[in-house]
Amino acid sequence: MFIKERRDEIVVILFEQGKVEVNELAKRFSTSRETIRSDLNYLNGLGLLERCYGGAVLKKRSLINNLSSEIENILNSIKYKKSKIKDNSMSGYVCIIGSFNVDIVCSVPRFPNPGETLIANRTHFGPGGKGANQALAASKALAQVHFVAKIGKDKFSEFAYNHLTSSLVDGFTLYQSDTLPTGNAVIYVSEENGENMIAIDRGANMALTESEINQAYHHIDLSNVLLVQLESNLDAILQSVKYASANKKRVILNPAPYSEDIEQIIPYVNIITPNKTEAEFISGMKITDIKSAKLAADKISMKGPEVVIITLGSEGALVKNNNSFTLIPAFPALAVDTTGAGDAFNGAFSAALANGDSLLDACRYASAFASLAVEREGASNMPTHEQVLARLSTHALSNYN
Repeated sequence: MFIKERRDEIVVILFEQGKVEVNELAKRFSTSRETIRSDLNYLNGLGLLERCYGGAVLKKRSLINNLSSEIENILNSIKYKKSKIKDNSMSGYVCIIGSFNVDIVCSVPRFPNPGETLIANRTHFGPGGKGANQALAASKALAQVHFVAKIGKDKFSEFAYNHLTSSLVDGFTLYQSDTLPTGNAVIYVSEENGENMIAIDRGANMALTESEINQAYHHIDLSNVLLVQLESNLDAILQSVKYASANKKRVILNPAPYSEDIEQIIPYVNIITPNKTEAEFISGMKITDIKSAKLAADKISMKGPEVVIITLGSEGALVKNNNSFTLIPAFPALAVDTTGAGDAFNGAFSAALANGDSLLDACRYASAFASLAVEREGASNMPTHEQVLARLSTHALSNYN
């Protein structure tokens, strides 16, 4: 085996396993430990791994402005096929391409009227963005997650990096824009009912490029599920879902915030998860009850997705799979902050599917997960897998057919 082939194979193993050992690699490639150490030192110099005692670990985090041509060539030349992966089942891997925002959250007694000034009871500053929230939720739901986003070169970029570094997300790639700021959102949360109002400046999220999506292909290749939303550059999202669809990956689209350009993306999606308002926009129908929600789901499915899941808040989630409908009832919850409810549902749902759950079981898991998330303050404050299992065990669910 040529030196380049061996080093490429080591990178494949790293992306699959997260770590390698010198002794195991020496046996695998029938070469000396000194040769393997030389390979690992070379890859360490490129920034692809970190050396540790007896081997190396894949760098969890990457803050990237421009990849060196050598790293880019390595990533683009390696064919990440499951036949090269030790465990062909490779369950539980979710790739999320989406947004990172900094959230400024104001807790108010009620929503202000037009022209009215209200005194906020408290304000906090924290991580957010649909992509980042969903990545954290999927990680808490025990999936392997790689998150791809773009941020600015400003005071918020270090905050984004530090947040993801300290999170349970297995790996992430943050590109940087020279001209646009890190995305940010101003959020009002009503203390009356936990409902929210949000204004978003998408900033650098809108600057993801074709080249940057190309560099993420190897993460899509490894994944069971690609999850995307609409807070990032839609051309980049379209490129990623086309690639995933062509390579037989399960693609989930959370169509938020709604954009008319979604029509370009829907044909490449397996599962779409609109809320009531988004479903109305996509279908062109008003949803007033379960019957009208079914009609809207029918119209949406005609655009291409095999599965339509309309989340209906306290009424639950309506699942259309082929010609059958199931209503997954919502779990009782004492809502404190509903800001991240949709992100919690989508992240947990993607993780459950990637981990091998059936469609309906994944929806039930996601519903329980979201019910716990709304009982917490902050869109990124997600429950644990154990807490979700406890809620599942204490609440019986029934289906609506």
